[in-house]
Amino acid sequence: MSNMHGATTSDVERAEEIKASANAAFQAHKFNRAIELYSEAIELNSQNAVYWANRAFAHTKLEEYGSAIQDATKAVEIDPKYTKGYYRRGAAYLAMGKFKEALKDFQQVKRICPNDPDATKKLKECEKAVQKLRFIEAISVNDLENHSVVESIDFHLIEVEPQYDGARIEGENVTLEFIKKMMDDFKNQKNIHRRYAFQILLQVKDLLEAMPSLVDINIPNGKQFTVCGDIHGQYYDLLNIFEINGLPSEDNPYLFNGDFVDRGSFSVEVILVLFAFKCMCPTGLYLSRGNHESRSMNKIYGFEGEVKSKYNESMIELFAEVFCCLPLAHVLNDKIFVVHGGLFSVDGIKLDDIKAIDRFREPPEEGLMCEILWSDPQPRKGRGPSKRGVGLSFGEDVTKRFLQENNLELVVRSHEVKEEGYEIEHDGKLITVFSAPNYCDQMGNKGAFIRFKAPELKPEIISFSAVPHPDVRPMAYANNFMRLFS
Repeated sequence: MSNMHGATTSDVERAEEIKASANAAFQAHKFNRAIELYSEAIELNSQNAVYWANRAFAHTKLEEYGSAIQDATKAVEIDPKYTKGYYRRGAAYLAMGKFKEALKDFQQVKRICPNDPDATKKLKECEKAVQKLRFIEAISVNDLENHSVVESIDFHLIEVEPQYDGARIEGENVTLEFIKKMMDDFKNQKNIHRRYAFQILLQVKDLLEAMPSLVDINIPNGKQFTVCGDIHGQYYDLLNIFEINGLPSEDNPYLFNGDFVDRGSFSVEVILVLFAFKCMCPTGLYLSRGNHESRSMNKIYGFEGEVKSKYNESMIELFAEVFCCLPLAHVLNDKIFVVHGGLFSVDGIKLDDIKAIDRFREPPEEGLMCEILWSDPQPRKGRGPSKRGVGLSFGEDVTKRFLQENNLELVVRSHEVKEEGYEIEHDGKLITVFSAPNYCDQMGNKGAFIRFKAPELKPEIISFSAVPHPDVRPMAYANNFMRLFS
């Protein structure tokens, strides 16, 4: 016996059993497995809104907000009074910074359940966010001249109080002695004085500003070079990387491949340490921009709130300016292309096209710069829509053509959580590396980094587990509305 949509009674019963298994996988933070199981349930009974909404929630946990919006939309098409469908879609819109779209969904929840206190609370937070956004937009329209905050900061004039006993920069140069003392202070949850934080930021801005959008790196024969993926404010895991692999130096150079900040609640510590090493030894540490080195992400995912809590508004503005100076891509020994997100929506993109990108701006919503920061590989050939809702997904054939057209051998990118901290895809031509283990204290993944030794540059991948950190939860400094959904 089947229902009006073709699902038999046995299909419906089997789908419910699979849903229960999917729920268990979700509770165990096995979100990819949960998505697979919810998909199986949907194949058996595609007219159950709960399956679509639950799969949307799992996509949200993996930051696949475009897919979450599609699934939640299907849920409310099946059952227009199913409030969880609107919740899930609204949460995904919020995560993408699309506050106005989110507001419509939470208003719908409130209409369906006018006496639900949770719906009322989320609606109020969303309304506040939209009002703030409109205020900011009004200011930006009126503020036709964009003055650099650099013009108003002279760190030499900032007085260091006599009782300050933290790390000090003596004179103009950042030294290893200072960095080691700063790292120790940070480990003990002590901030460095704002004078020295400003000094690091101003000096690193000058260094980064002078670099091209695509940086060529030469690794001499017999020397090694380490590439790390996302750190996301997990300072104690960054210290562990240095414990395993040594501090950055001329003889032990690193490339950190974007997303240094946000989500983790020690983002200030991470970024100041990385910037300080860049100041001390410019060829001992390289930095790529990630999609989270942007104002819009920092407002939502905690970095702006953290800087405001630990320092002040001027420093938020200075960080935003410095992030706009970060290079977008690196090439190692004319062989390995390293970028945060991925490849492009059209073929024929050459390295000179990347060098020509005007990167001194907030990331746009389309075009080469957007795709560099946001795109992801896919198992299918060709190109497809992004599961994130920004950028695109690209297949093995796209990767191989890009490498062939540019006489390269390998793409290394980050941007995605991987269970072992890395994944080799596209017939060995693409490696994802992610260096934030147990991401957000809930994913249970390992972190990884890649060592390359010249001249062969064969990737040696080292995985590592998370280490303990002080009891400050991820997203502790994020906007209220994001904490409601995290």
